[in-house]
Amino acid sequence: MMGRLCFAHKTALAPMVRVGTLPMRLLALDYGADIVYCEELIDIKMAQCERVVNGTTNLHTVDFVAPDERVMFRTCSKEKGRVVFQMGTADPERALVVAKLVENDVAAVDVNMGCPKEYSTKGGMGSALLSDPEKIEAILSTLVNGISKPVTCKIRILPTLEDTVNLVKRIEKTGVAAIAVHGRMKEERPRHPVHCDYIQAVAESVSIPVIANGGSSDIVKTFEDIEKFRAAAGASSVMLARAAMWNPSIFRQQGALSVEEVMEDYIRYAVRYDNNPFNTKYCLCQMLRDRVESPFGKRLHAAQTNEEICEVFGMTDFYNKTKAELEARKAALQTNGDQTEQPTHEDDLITMPVRFERRDYPPQITPKMYLLEWSRKEKLDQPVYETEQRTQDRAFQSTVIIDNKKYRSALWEKSKKFAEQAAAIVCLRTLGLPEGRIGEEHSGLVNKRKRDDKKCAALDDSEGNKSLYVNGVCAHHVLRDFL
Repeated sequence: MMGRLCFAHKTALAPMVRVGTLPMRLLALDYGADIVYCEELIDIKMAQCERVVNGTTNLHTVDFVAPDERVMFRTCSKEKGRVVFQMGTADPERALVVAKLVENDVAAVDVNMGCPKEYSTKGGMGSALLSDPEKIEAILSTLVNGISKPVTCKIRILPTLEDTVNLVKRIEKTGVAAIAVHGRMKEERPRHPVHCDYIQAVAESVSIPVIANGGSSDIVKTFEDIEKFRAAAGASSVMLARAAMWNPSIFRQQGALSVEEVMEDYIRYAVRYDNNPFNTKYCLCQMLRDRVESPFGKRLHAAQTNEEICEVFGMTDFYNKTKAELEARKAALQTNGDQTEQPTHEDDLITMPVRFERRDYPPQITPKMYLLEWSRKEKLDQPVYETEQRTQDRAFQSTVIIDNKKYRSALWEKSKKFAEQAAAIVCLRTLGLPEGRIGEEHSGLVNKRKRDDKKCAALDDSEGNKSLYVNGVCAHHVLRDFL
């Protein structure tokens, strides 16, 4: 299909935990990698994430944010079309939920079936799947049939060549676009030689591209060695892990750069995209390798922030300049209004990525109250809320129906009440109506009115409703001043 990522005749940055974050992926692409894989991300954690377009600064990223506000996966337009999302999963349906969540922001989805480490194998993920071909088929078939992007998987070889070939033939029948093969068994480690003969047998037994992996220790030391590894394994493409982790400029046709230059390039991306400082430090320490215990390495290890890391590398001026640019962009967006909160129209549904923050409103004043009072003033039927709950993380999303139109926040909330408030906010902002936020124009009237029981009682009788009081003030009076 036009526009689909092709895995033939490519060099790729392999998925590596704590290494394959956005700065390393962008750096590998700069140096010549064709495809970059993110680190393995577990389906249960990703299923709880919300997709957030980062428009509050000039990061220009798409973030997948966990309930604890941690950014689990961050991507940007620079890698779109070339980034592969790798997940750890042992459940077809949950895998599909995650794949659908990310598919519009990545070029392909990969399932980890090769990692032998406990953090991956527990729960039946990673190389644990190799002993369950039926589950492998179920996961891959569900993904292939459920999303529009290519699906791939990464495996390790089995104890016998025959078993390995039989497995990859079963995998090919699921419709995957490619198979990456780490040429070691799950019990083997980097000190063991890579089995290029196994990878070659796999490549000869299937018609889809096979990506060779595992040559960093034995074979790949320079850019020219990438082709040697591909030829030795008889594969279509090559995926590099540790060789790229130590110096991602190994992808450069012109030859690798010095590690010092590469580390500075990496830091520029880490600061530019607000990378977690502990992740930044981890990747830099991997590049230092045996120099990590040197005085310089110890200074780096002691750094706790990206600013302190820049100090170690003599890049303080770069840090200050970049941070100033980010802050200026943020201030400009705040002055001009958050461009990410523009409504999106689809048929009779209007959506907007907003969240209800209780602290932004006075006690007992909510957007739902304002929307209800507005509907009464306009002699419309009162708002109707339809709320659904997402099964994988029990989050809520609500749609409010008023005047035959539907309004919904694109974000999921932690409770049904918050989801309804978020829907009300979308409606009020779309219609250009006040919502009661602290600091909103005329909101000081809440404290200027005194409670007038007789007037409020009369209002109750005339409208058939009970008045709401906020700090002794009749909410009807407040709303009428707004409306």
